[in-house]
Amino acid sequence: MNIQQIRNATLVVQYAGKKFLIDPFLAEKGTYPPFPNSLRQDQFNPLVSLPISIENIINVDAVIVTHLHLDHWDDTAKEVLPKDIKMFVQNEEDATEVRNAGFQNVEVLQEDTVFEDIQLVKTKGEHGRGEILKLAGLVCGVVFKHPTEKTLYVAGDTVWYEAIQEVIDTHQPEVIVVNGGDNQFLQGGSLVMGKHDIYEVSKAAPNAKIISVHMEAVNHWTLSREELKSFAYEKGISANLLVPDDGESYTF
Repeated sequence: MNIQQIRNATLVVQYAGKKFLIDPFLAEKGTYPPFPNSLRQDQFNPLVSLPISIENIINVDAVIVTHLHLDHWDDTAKEVLPKDIKMFVQNEEDATEVRNAGFQNVEVLQEDTVFEDIQLVKTKGEHGRGEILKLAGLVCGVVFKHPTEKTLYVAGDTVWYEAIQEVIDTHQPEVIVVNGGDNQFLQGGSLVMGKHDIYEVSKAAPNAKIISVHMEAVNHWTLSREELKSFAYEKGISANLLVPDDGESYTF
């Protein structure tokens, strides 16, 4: 498999001979206003440009949208993606919205979805803790399985909690992608994983390679790549924690 970090949670994953685009956030730098009630109110989103051309990014076999927040599914993605491309979403509510945007080939992920001999397993996530969950809404992750590939777990917009442990115990993923920017509003705490969440993932899956994405791309991030790398070094997990720059890719 090959995993390329594009920007924020946007990934291009080559797996068992197929290419998947995950959580397309494709607008030009500075297109959208900052997320309110958070840091960097003077900076428009995305904070950074795409590292490669949109044409290359959308040249895929299928798209997976873990949830419909702007920084995972934006107006530019709706405009540029082919309307007949295979789309996977987390539930019927999201499917209706994606169909309303003109997409004709939309499927709701299940725990036993199959696409071109690749098993796609929808997983749970919690987009924060406590009261903020009501605001953040539902999210999912996905596990990829195929006899010729290592098992890949893309956790999506979630913090560490018991369901993440359960996914790791059940599926024994050898590669795990976490959204690790510790994004926050001024109240309510972490919306996605911070460094201590990622450390819990590393303890739960000590032999897995962990890739931290969703970093430094939207205004409400609080954990930088450099801080996470330093923390990983302190905790002795640097060998297994990858913190890619935009455009960087890994083959497993």
